[in-house]
Amino acid sequence: MPRSMKIPFHREKRKARIEIIPLIDIIFFLLATFVMVSLSMVKNQGIAVNLPTAQTGVTQVSQQDDYTAITITEKGDIFFNKTKVGVEELAALFAELKSKHQDPMIVLNGDEKALLGRAVTIFDEAQKAGIKRFGIASKPN
Repeated sequence: MPRSMKIPFHREKRKARIEIIPLIDIIFFLLATFVMVSLSMVKNQGIAVNLPTAQTGVTQVSQQDDYTAITITEKGDIFFNKTKVGVEELAALFAELKSKHQDPMIVLNGDEKALLGRAVTIFDEAQKAGIKRFGIASKPN
């Protein structure tokens, strides 16, 4: 009886490989995308002014906090968030804000050359409306 003959099979067995270079490219792309998106999500409710500097400033408002920005420009113009308003409109706006939010926060963005009298007027009108939480925006020294 003939013996079965085994035919040698010289096929090289290759190990499966995961190519890392394309994966690194994808990871860097995703990282850059998330950084750009997160930077664009910074909530800036006021208009841009030249803030005064302070060495002892403390962060009072986080990105998640809901606050109202009151901006005083160098010329003395007042902005409620990004809407220009007059001093006579502040009482009604603060009363409406107080009715919508239980404990609203106001952040004053004042130009470093703005008059202090405007800031006092704003804080006075806010306190008349029952608003107790205030902050003054500054930039680090």
